[in-house]
Amino acid sequence: MTDTRPYRSTPVFDQDTLPTALRSRHDTKAGVWGLVRVFEGELKLTYLDPCSEIILTPGRPGLILPEQPHFVTPLGAMKMQVDFYDERPVI
Repeated sequence: MTDTRPYRSTPVFDQDTLPTALRSRHDTKAGVWGLVRVFEGELKLTYLDPCSEIILTPGRPGLILPEQPHFVTPLGAMKMQVDFYDERPVI
């Protein structure tokens, strides 16, 4: 098993600095996986296709598949970051 590393990461966002673009429907590009990591608090990750929701915590990251529409919603005070991979990361 190879040690997959992200090719890019967002800054660390909190509930106040989380961009509107991440709070609204968007998706990753073809061939790009996103891994949402929460450092503090909770974040709701809503997948639109197929439709489902999960609550992310420091011990529970969220995987976004290539071209999968989604958005995130802070649940109070939180800190999070998104890592981008060109192959499926091992969680």
